[in-house]
Amino acid sequence: MEIQHLVKMANQIGDFFAPYPDRGEVIRSIATHLRNAWEPRMRRQIIEYVNRSGGPDLKPAVRDAVLTLEVRSAQSGDAPGDD
Repeated sequence: MEIQHLVKMANQIGDFFAPYPDRGEVIRSIATHLRNAWEPRMRRQIIEYVNRSGGPDLKPAVRDAVLTLEVRSAQSGDAPGDD
């Protein structure tokens, strides 16, 4: 899938959770949604994109959520995004 389409979708997810009062909850909610609703291939692409470029066109909370996906995958010993 084209990365700009993934970025747009991820930012829309971020917009949905943005009104939550706690930033940590926003990040966790975005990450949970990406983990539960996106295919592993899509998660791998967005993680690789953030690692390669820093994800400049991702909203800050979305970028942080993507980075938590990577940390979680590394801690479990799985490849990024493989669930």
